[in-house]
Amino acid sequence: MAALQAQQFTERSPLYRRHAGATLGQLGDSVVVAHYGEHDESPQLQRCALIDLSNLARVGFRGAQAADYLSGRGYALPEAPNRALTQADGGHVARLSQTEYLLLGSLRDAGSRLAGEERDWQLGAGGNYLLPRQDSHAWLLLTGEHISEVMAKLCGVDLRPEAFPVGAVAQTSAARINVIVVNLPEGELPCFHILCDRASADYFWGALLDAMAEFGGAPAGIDALL
Repeated sequence: MAALQAQQFTERSPLYRRHAGATLGQLGDSVVVAHYGEHDESPQLQRCALIDLSNLARVGFRGAQAADYLSGRGYALPEAPNRALTQADGGHVARLSQTEYLLLGSLRDAGSRLAGEERDWQLGAGGNYLLPRQDSHAWLLLTGEHISEVMAKLCGVDLRPEAFPVGAVAQTSAARINVIVVNLPEGELPCFHILCDRASADYFWGALLDAMAEFGGAPAGIDALL
């Protein structure tokens, strides 16, 4: 069977040129890095790894009725702004303000639940507005025991566990661009979910890899997460 190529897909990551030489796998109607090389990447993820999740579904909702709408759709919502919760299906919900939420899709269903939310949403009389995030933000996953130390090189906010515990959200800047950092593990794996401007993704990917080098960091694929 011929290897998948990112160019075969209409939707592809802004970082697809960075993934030359990686083994790709299909993710819904798009494509994602499955792994680099042939070795098990689990030890790399535990130490320090960077995964591109930009082709996994994400969407936002804002408005006075957004919380009621999302609760009615079965989502568990954080009680305060700048907090986040992992959902039963493996997705995540981050509360960015009193009335704005960011939803991150689950690898378990290849993001299909969130893709359906965006596809099926209709503007009604209530104060709840959909915010498309697929084309505005790239989504990077920084994993392993050194995530706080890596971000300390790029960001002035203290992201050490004692100041930035699991479930915390920071809306800040790193490497001179605006980012959203969500501290939610994947299982037992320490993770920062980082959302940045899609147009800056290539620059920020490089900045992260430079900061990770001291800790033996490297890019990885999703296979070790599944």
